[in-house]
Amino acid sequence: MRKVTSYKNKKILILGTGMSGINAAKLLMKLGADVTLSDNQPVSKIPKAKHLADTTPAKLIAGKQTPDILDNHYDLMVKNPGISYDNPVVQRALAINLPMIVEVEIASEINPGELINVTGSNGKTTTTMLITRMLNQHRPEGKTYDAGNIGISASQVAQKMSPKDTMVMEISSFMLLGITTLHPHIAVITNIKSNHLDYHKTRANYVRAKMRITKNQTSDDYLILNFNSPEMRELSKSSKAQIVPFCTDGYTKAGAYEQDGKLYFRGHYVMDAKDIKIHGQYNVENALAAIAVAKLNHRSDQDIHHVLATFSGASNRNQYVLTYDGRIFFNDSKSTDIDSTEAALESFHHPIILLCGGLDRGYKFDRLVPDLKKYVKGLVAFGQTKQLMKDAAEKAGISQIKVVDNIDQAVPAAYKMSSKGSIILLSPANASWDQYPNFEVRGARYVKDIEKLTGKKRQK
Repeated sequence: MRKVTSYKNKKILILGTGMSGINAAKLLMKLGADVTLSDNQPVSKIPKAKHLADTTPAKLIAGKQTPDILDNHYDLMVKNPGISYDNPVVQRALAINLPMIVEVEIASEINPGELINVTGSNGKTTTTMLITRMLNQHRPEGKTYDAGNIGISASQVAQKMSPKDTMVMEISSFMLLGITTLHPHIAVITNIKSNHLDYHKTRANYVRAKMRITKNQTSDDYLILNFNSPEMRELSKSSKAQIVPFCTDGYTKAGAYEQDGKLYFRGHYVMDAKDIKIHGQYNVENALAAIAVAKLNHRSDQDIHHVLATFSGASNRNQYVLTYDGRIFFNDSKSTDIDSTEAALESFHHPIILLCGGLDRGYKFDRLVPDLKKYVKGLVAFGQTKQLMKDAAEKAGISQIKVVDNIDQAVPAAYKMSSKGSIILLSPANASWDQYPNFEVRGARYVKDIEKLTGKKRQK
């Protein structure tokens, strides 16, 4: 951990007491800050924050948040990335020019080792995990850690790092809006779709947020981009970093690419695409992004091949569960938007029974109709958007449609629709918050229901 003195004796407000807020508070107190935590939930709903306030000098403001909490004249605010910039407290902070950052910014300041950042609309978790595993293969000294949006606190990881270590940080668009000095030596953008527009308001804002990953990079750094996209090729011109492209469409051989089922880096053959354990064309792109990072770090073809041939996938991301009576179950609970579900559907070559639905964010699902028509033979809808998903399925001409209340009902309904050779896929295209605390809980419920139905345990 690098010694940092800039927070000593500073009065800091932490807005939101989730994992990032609690860990930011603990780190900032170690760095000598005077910390106050604030959350709009009552004390009874935030036990970790209460415990921290009871056992440390940290103060806690719980209950309804109003802009007047800033009357205490703080030096800095650390905002939970998921809190909207429309929030009244955030609006007041902006109006009074109160500096505002996120937890990963502090983590990057104390990180003494190399920093690699990975963002993108889809594939960032898988790519992060692949890079970490590749860089840990036969590493001569130090260790590679993954952290950030992957669900591992970056500030906790940074505290145990040495100058010989590497942090591979998955970073979301929400996080990127709150960075100021964060400076990755290698940055990766897997792709940019049209996600989280309820937060960013416009796609242009979303794209600008993603491109902040390279704002502090210099000509000594690297930016790895998906050159299948003409937009990404154009966006690459705005970065000062060295551009390393990856593609599967033959556009360039300047970085990592696929040609005739083989994967290359700058003309050098690395491995066959068919040897990648996780299936789907989009995972070929994820693999190429990871290969680019691994090759910039001088990893061997053998090490790269070993990781790609054995890695079974990120939890809840098109993850194989088990096979029963000729039906193959996959858990893609992390697909909380239309783009992710489109990618999941397009990765299979067998008829799909799709389980979908969730939180109603005001989206329409007409864009999903072509893929539903092409890949899906049966659909089970649940949650707040169940009727909207049913409407999209009817427009796609799907003959087997069932509307249920929840996943407990959806799993047996999907099995009843299926036949041998079917893929039974949970890929909701919606957030989970109408019924489940997060997509992990939703995915775990799906797996439990499969195990109950089949009498078998998930294969790991």
